[in-house]
Amino acid sequence: MESILQHINHFVEAQTVASVCCQDDQGALHCFSCYYAYDAEHQLLHFKTSEDTLHMKLLAKHPHLAGTILPDKLNKLKVQGIQFTGVLVDPSDNDARQAGKHYHLKHPLAVAMDGKVRTIRINWIKMTDNTLGFGTKLVWDRSHYSVPLR
Repeated sequence: MESILQHINHFVEAQTVASVCCQDDQGALHCFSCYYAYDAEHQLLHFKTSEDTLHMKLLAKHPHLAGTILPDKLNKLKVQGIQFTGVLVDPSDNDARQAGKHYHLKHPLAVAMDGKVRTIRINWIKMTDNTLGFGTKLVWDRSHYSVPLR
């Protein structure tokens, strides 16, 4: 039997786009979508962006964020998706060291695009998965899970 985290990881690894929400100094919200690569061992989302975008300027000041991931191909009879919270990781952090390699393995054409690969450390996930029964919710919280150190 697959664990909750294994089930969530399998879903997140199979998708390609996340919607992420950050905030400004007044608490106003700003959302953006991005292609990502997922590090299932450490629950990290790697995405590529330019440092001069509004979302990166906001995340530089307020690194805490929230987001969602839906299936790349929606099936209205099998509702699935996740909500997550996390924090943008500083590029010098150990969790960000392999970000570029990880991201470009999943999205090799992105090597030719400008921008830097950044990392989100996911701290909490709630997955809705009606394929396991109507209304099934799976919750994972980093504070209750030991992540291997690098």
